[in-house]
Amino acid sequence: MRMIAKSIVKYHSMLLAGDIGGTKTLLGLFEAGPSRPRPIAIRAFATLDYRHLADMLSAFTTEAGVKGAAIEAACFGVAGPVVGETVQLTNGPWRVDARALAALLNVRRVAILNDLQAMAFAVPVLQSGELRVLQEGSALAGGNMALIAAGTGLGEAWLHEVDGRFVPSPSEGGHADFAARTERDVTVLRDLVQRYGRAEVEQVVSGPGLVNLHRITHAGPCVAVDATNPRDLPAAITRAALERRCAGCVDALAIFVEAYGAEAGNLALRTLSTGGLFIGGGIARKILPALADGRFMKAFCEKAPFAGLMAAIPVKVILNPEPGLLGAAVYAASS
Repeated sequence: MRMIAKSIVKYHSMLLAGDIGGTKTLLGLFEAGPSRPRPIAIRAFATLDYRHLADMLSAFTTEAGVKGAAIEAACFGVAGPVVGETVQLTNGPWRVDARALAALLNVRRVAILNDLQAMAFAVPVLQSGELRVLQEGSALAGGNMALIAAGTGLGEAWLHEVDGRFVPSPSEGGHADFAARTERDVTVLRDLVQRYGRAEVEQVVSGPGLVNLHRITHAGPCVAVDATNPRDLPAAITRAALERRCAGCVDALAIFVEAYGAEAGNLALRTLSTGGLFIGGGIARKILPALADGRFMKAFCEKAPFAGLMAAIPVKVILNPEPGLLGAAVYAASS
């Protein structure tokens, strides 16, 4: 557990937040602050090490020495579509129920959000040092913003500007059809359709998507990638590509980056995000040199007849390693 404060005993009213993904889950305790919640304790878990979120929460609160009565409100961002007060994890077996968690934790206010919707609540409170600018652009006052994040899956959300404040909305845009732009993309499309019956953008722009591309760009075994655990493959492919140890890995990452930029541009068009497009997720931080070399932005802006509009949209990578957790805490503080 990463303890932020010297002592947790002095906090009589805390916020509990969670960022729940198919591979990793972050849980955190926060104190409400004037500008944004302040972290008290944060811990990362391997999601599938626990049968249920309840078991993980019990371990976390016990280790932190926190009783339910000390928690004022809780919010969990979950990688899946929220229906009512429940959500099924898309890339995992968990089903999360807000009412059941409220009873378990003895907390009156428990909210469940889509993980990208939760992350979107962090966007307005991020500081300049937590962002890497890919395109300066010129944000329009009153313009919407959008968020895209590749990880175990691909998440998308947008922030509607309503009466001077941003209201995040979820989507399942990562499961929309993959749009081929080049002959190379057509080869990818054909492979995915043959393998899965349908090509989703998430099957290209995600950790497993990079593995799909790696398979397509290699006629035989890849000597540069020796990961035995499937979960380790995306990181191993990325390292081999960035270190230029394998031409096939370099090609796979190039397709990934361009497809990521193209889909980010699609999202910006669909939401008319003239206030800015933000890129979250752990992959973006790990491949930042590849995102910043111009290929991502070229694919983003190639949207004739709206190339001029696209060139004016600010595009920024979120460097904060825990924006989903922060956003869940922001929502808990305001609920």
